[in-house]
Amino acid sequence: HAAIGEALWIVAAAAFGGSIALIGQMYHLSGDEASALVTWGAGAALAAVALRSNPLTVASVGIADAWLFLKGFDYYSRSEFPHAFVIMAIVLFAVSFWTRSQAARHLIILSVLFYLVLLVTNHDTLQVAIPLVAVSALLFAASVFAPDPVDRVVQLGGRLPLHALLGFLTGLAMIQFELADESTYNSGFAIASVIALAGIVAAIVLAGRESRGLRWLAYLGFAFELAIIYVVTLQSMLDTAGFFLAAAMLLGILAIVIIRVEKRMKGPDAKGATA
Repeated sequence: HAAIGEALWIVAAAAFGGSIALIGQMYHLSGDEASALVTWGAGAALAAVALRSNPLTVASVGIADAWLFLKGFDYYSRSEFPHAFVIMAIVLFAVSFWTRSQAARHLIILSVLFYLVLLVTNHDTLQVAIPLVAVSALLFAASVFAPDPVDRVVQLGGRLPLHALLGFLTGLAMIQFELADESTYNSGFAIASVIALAGIVAAIVLAGRESRGLRWLAYLGFAFELAIIYVVTLQSMLDTAGFFLAAAMLLGILAIVIIRVEKRMKGPDAKGATA
């Protein structure tokens, strides 16, 4: 059975990783956990290509993510940042087309976002966040206004708008955290907040009907924006009572809008099911 074969390949990949660790301990080989993960991931990726295995491709991406995690959070004790992850991501993204692994492509995109979050610890935040916001907005627009051609290229099952919205909100969150301490002295934080809220509304209007996941991500993004705006205004000693009043009214309006939107989204689905 195909599923049994895939499971055995995963077991073999795990055994390969365990053998690397065991040999390293037995012969006291130089190197660290990150180096072992690179060897393990390379072997798993080669096996995925040779066997054209979807699960092995996902496993290879997971190993690359583990390497990024180790190197990224070990950055402060080392002199190098794990920029090599970009090459890993590109190679594995290409491999995912050969192995027909849509799940791996989704995981790679999320991993790239995690890489960019780590990157702001090594670079100027705005130099990373602003391009991320711009690229995410362009990808969202392309995936909404030309969904079929775009999905034929990326082959994400129509979920590129969801990833693009996540990237958009992640980039704006970076900007807001960077400008939060300076919000008393300039309007950068307010502008970023307005852009985030406008982007959330646009995402729901343009692509909310087709994706329930996108709608809930937009709702979570709105809740995050409300929370960070409150924290920043509290730090700047503004009138919190007025904020609570405005927030309560805004949440009430949002609840009404969400209920109406969800009813409209469910309406066509129910009619299609009865038909």
